[in-house]
Amino acid sequence: MSATAETAEKTRTRRLPRWMTSFGNQILAALVVGLGVGFIARSMGGDQDDPNWLTTTVSEVGGVYVSLLTAAVVPLVFTAVVTSIAQLRQVTNAARLAGQTLLWFAITAFIAVLLGLAIGTIGRPGQHTGVEADAAAAPSSQGSWLGFLDSIVPANFMGLTAESSPASSGAVETDLTFNVLQILVISIAIGIAAMMIGPKAEPFLDVTSAMLAIIQKVLWWIIRLAPIGTLALIARAVATYGWDALSSLGIFVLCMYVGLALVFLVVYPILVRSNGLAAKQYFTGVWPAVQLGFVSRSSVGTMPLTQRVTERNLGVPRSYASFAVPLGAVTKMDGCAALYPAIAALFVAQFFGLDMSITQYVLVVFVSVIGSAATAGTTGATVMLTLTLSTLGLPLEGVGLLLAVEPIVDMGRTALNVAGQALVPTIVAKREGILDHELYSSRRTGLPFDDEAEEDSEELATDSSEDAADSGGSWDAADAVEAAEAPAAR
Repeated sequence: MSATAETAEKTRTRRLPRWMTSFGNQILAALVVGLGVGFIARSMGGDQDDPNWLTTTVSEVGGVYVSLLTAAVVPLVFTAVVTSIAQLRQVTNAARLAGQTLLWFAITAFIAVLLGLAIGTIGRPGQHTGVEADAAAAPSSQGSWLGFLDSIVPANFMGLTAESSPASSGAVETDLTFNVLQILVISIAIGIAAMMIGPKAEPFLDVTSAMLAIIQKVLWWIIRLAPIGTLALIARAVATYGWDALSSLGIFVLCMYVGLALVFLVVYPILVRSNGLAAKQYFTGVWPAVQLGFVSRSSVGTMPLTQRVTERNLGVPRSYASFAVPLGAVTKMDGCAALYPAIAALFVAQFFGLDMSITQYVLVVFVSVIGSAATAGTTGATVMLTLTLSTLGLPLEGVGLLLAVEPIVDMGRTALNVAGQALVPTIVAKREGILDHELYSSRRTGLPFDDEAEEDSEELATDSSEDAADSGGSWDAADAVEAAEAPAAR
């Protein structure tokens, strides 16, 4: 038996049903089960102050999973960026890549905010709402145009900040948080310094590269737990928030999800196809990260998976993806920083009976395209909305009107953020001629973090190519798209 025949036989014997091996199907199954568990937990009674045991359990499990993902962000960003900058010595257009990345961040944000303004104007959610005026309340903090300077200058080596608050027991609790933008700045500085030092820095770069490989292996173990985390997170959302708030803010939520769907299902595919790439491959490649972003409601927490699918599924070189994806995780938010502020600002103006001028519409576009950088590192939808409202001169008390549906809307916003954070590096890599077209067009097998799945994918691609050659055909992108739906070989 030839080596090729042995490989094919091995692949056939290892093949299991798709539902058991497909990462996307496992996440979908977890979503369905999580909805059921969430409704059961909600029917058991309790509230946010005194939850029942099932709600407490899924909340703890979901919180632990997001914490695991978030804990991996700091070492991943540091090692990946330092290693990638060292590799950029072989790339002559590094500055151009950075410029093109920021340009496409702005282009996609511009399109998203225009859609948001159109939907908010047509749907008029502020006039079709049952929310009471006494729900209006200004947030405790708001976005600032000077926030970018505070965010970009590292406060310490690891970009950590400590916040102390009184606990229910009377003691003082201290929470440590990190600023991804500051970590990115520190990593870039160290990477450039190591590159300029030359041979003396090689031992350091070797250690950093080895650490990156170890971290990615640990991340693969964490990602394998994604179905469990997904089940717990969606169950927590349903049990804690339910859908009661939709009765008063249903039109606003509908407008938001129509906008999110248009950007994700219409705008992004048009951009992908206009750059000569198959839209279906983009969707199948980015889908695992989009699903996790939806249930986790954290672009930063999802970032490890976003970066991996950008490299392994979409064919973006690691040396570029390790810079573009972390940068996008803090400044590239079409859902939170473009679409949401546009629709929400119109909602507030309509609710209070205020007519917006052409200048204010232009300011919404400006803030949405540029403002995400001004709130980088502390970016949240509420922070971005307060920046928009204060710039337009609209009442900040309007923020409180939307808090009831914040978790429901935030799931869709985060999913779109993640999709955009993978889209831009893919487009830029294609335009700059560094995209791995074979990897982009290949079938999706196994898990995005599974090195063995990559080997299986290569074997299957080789077998399929030889089969096509034997039959007088060819293995092209169209065949690869169809193969993406074939049973995974694991």
